[in-house]
This record gives sequence, C-alpha cells and structure tokens, in this order.
Amino acid sequence: MSDSGFPSTKSDIQSGEGVQRMVDSFYNNARKDPLLGPIFEQVITDWQEHLPTMYEFWERLLFGFSDYSGNPFQKHLNLSLEKEHFTIWIKIFTDTIDENFSGRKAEEVKRLARNIAGSFQLRMGITPENNDFEAIKYSHR
Repeated sequence: MSDSGFPSTKSDIQSGEGVQRMVDSFYNNARKDPLLGPIFEQVITDWQEHLPTMYEFWERLLFGFSDYSGNPFQKHLNLSLEKEHFTIWIKIFTDTIDENFSGRKAEEVKRLARNIAGSFQLRMGITPENNDFEAIKYSHR
C-alpha cells in the first residue's frame, strides 16, 4: 500500500528507461547524504558525462547489453572510503529501489549492489559490516 492508502503500482526495472530512473533517483538521494554527498561532489565534476556511464554499467549487469567498458573498482580505489561509506551506500541504494520498483529485476539489482559493495570492501582491505553478499570470483581462463 502507498501512503495514500491505495495499492502501490511500482513496476519492475524492465528497460533502459527503468535503469535511468533508478540511477537518477539513487544519485539524487545519495548526493543529499551528509557523508556520501561531499564525496560525489568532489569526485564527479561532470554529471552529464557520469550518469550515462552509470546507465550503461547497470544495463550491462541487468540486461547483458550496453557499450559499457570500464573498471569501476579502479575508480573507487583511490577514494578514502571506509566501512560506513559502503553501509550508507547500500542503504540508500536499497531504499531507492524499494521506493521505486518491485519485481525480479529490482531484487536482482539489490543483490548485485550488495555483491559489488562487499567485493570492493574485501579488495580494499575493509572487513564488510554485512556479509549479505556473494564474493565475486574471478576465473583464470
């Protein structure tokens, strides 16, 4: 039920349009956070360039297609991130998804976000606060 007392009409993330809504909503929320906001504002100098990159990143993960090619871990490695940053990032991300979407892809994107955050923390030498993720395994094929 929504706040109005009527059933919620949230849909799943079904296309690039849903991914854009997800990314835009997340960054709108995260940029307001007192801990994360200043980091985003300091590191991201061109939002018009950054947002399409994020759309492509999530489209690739959710739907298997996009022109994304990059190394997200490398971009985060030189930031002074602590366990608390990841905890807040996951909370804002999960809350954003729950506020806007419902369905299989919505649950998948939350799982993917937890996996990314957990793997980044392990690779940065940070003990994750929450072990609710699957560590990403790399093959040597």
